[in-house]
Amino acid sequence: MLQIFNTLTRKKEKFEPITPGVVKMYVCGPTVYNYIHIGNARSAIAFDTVRRYLEYRGYQVKYVSNFTDVDDKMINAARENHTTVGAIADKYINAFMQDTAALNISSDVIHPRATQNIPEIIDFVKTLVDKGYAYDVDGDVYFRARKFPTYGALPHINVDQLEIGASQHVNPEEMAKKEDPIDFALWKKSKGDEISWDSPWGKGRPGWHIECSVMSTKYLGKTIDIHGGGEDLIFPHHENERAQSEANTGQTFVKYWMHNGFVTIGDDNEKMSKSLGNFITVHDLLKNLDGQVIRLLMSTTHYRRPIQYSDASVQEASSNLKKLQTAFNNLTYRLHNADEGDDPKTDQEVRQIVADFTDAMDDDFNVQNGIAAVYELAKFANTYSERQTVFKLSLQFIINTLRQLSGVFGIKLEQSELKDDEIWDLIHEREQARRDKDFIRSDEIREELKARGIVLEDTPQGTRFRKE
Repeated sequence: MLQIFNTLTRKKEKFEPITPGVVKMYVCGPTVYNYIHIGNARSAIAFDTVRRYLEYRGYQVKYVSNFTDVDDKMINAARENHTTVGAIADKYINAFMQDTAALNISSDVIHPRATQNIPEIIDFVKTLVDKGYAYDVDGDVYFRARKFPTYGALPHINVDQLEIGASQHVNPEEMAKKEDPIDFALWKKSKGDEISWDSPWGKGRPGWHIECSVMSTKYLGKTIDIHGGGEDLIFPHHENERAQSEANTGQTFVKYWMHNGFVTIGDDNEKMSKSLGNFITVHDLLKNLDGQVIRLLMSTTHYRRPIQYSDASVQEASSNLKKLQTAFNNLTYRLHNADEGDDPKTDQEVRQIVADFTDAMDDDFNVQNGIAAVYELAKFANTYSERQTVFKLSLQFIINTLRQLSGVFGIKLEQSELKDDEIWDLIHEREQARRDKDFIRSDEIREELKARGIVLEDTPQGTRFRKE
């Protein structure tokens, strides 16, 4: 039985989707004014792993993750670069797609942009105004947070605490406009020549929180199964989303709220910050680091726990990735000299490891215990592949299982563009060259394969290969 920790109730709950067999999932995406940093990547990987496990369990997942392509950061970036907000957005959305592809994040995602949903945003805000949940002050529209009865429930903060915090962080000009310090902006009046759209309240642009409510309800319906994002979004972003959405529709907005932990940098666990000089973008990391290493590091720490990004953690992930790939290669190597048939005892041991994996992942996506089961399967695979006699059907069962379980974490075990049959053709040619004492050709084949990431190992049982 799959259980999910719900941030709203602060307890694990049995997962029961609204529509049997279907999961509607919304995850907050980046503001596209720069390359994504590893904190953005952590959230994207964590929820892609959740999605992959749900699919592994047989659910059809409809997944939406937005791009915030208009806000103060976007406007400032456009000014600094003497270009348009749209051009900045296009550049970094393209970079996002390239970087997340390198991290093997599923591309089967609906990626709406705020600027492409302005009419829907205006209609959504107008409904809130008509219902008395929002008010216009000289072109700015604010949400009456105190009017929403359970405001503060998601972050578990009472309204009085929120009022004290708001009075400390809101500038005097905005405070003078608001009826209450905890009210928040739904629509912002245009300033000068910044990007804007016509609305019933004059030229302006959406507030940050409103876009996710609009795009979630537009693409997934009034109530969704899972809403995810970083724990820094619990308040105010997600609480404001919840309030304005439920005020608009009169229905529960989200059934299960999920939030991932932060990423810290280095052995001292420093919070990532540009001012500290430890701000790391995925774009820069991928210049020198395999995306699969980043993926394994990020996907095998429980989503609610912080991740320590350091040289040591990267090295550990790299080593573990090689262990999985080596086990896979050992299995595929033995297919060439395996006996027909299967080994029932071996198959049963594999099924037990799969059961352990499922038990772990059903417990709020406990990836640390889940990956431990995968490492146990890799260890078993190595032991089995060293036996004198192995069986093709059992080998294929282990191969498929290792591939499938690793795939839940977004790990690809095949490493070369060369197909295995092509590699074996070259190996057989090299063996013939050695028998013919054509050592020049033998060495040429070894170097050719090495250049393409294939390392040959000559063993008493014959030549085998592994992919670097």
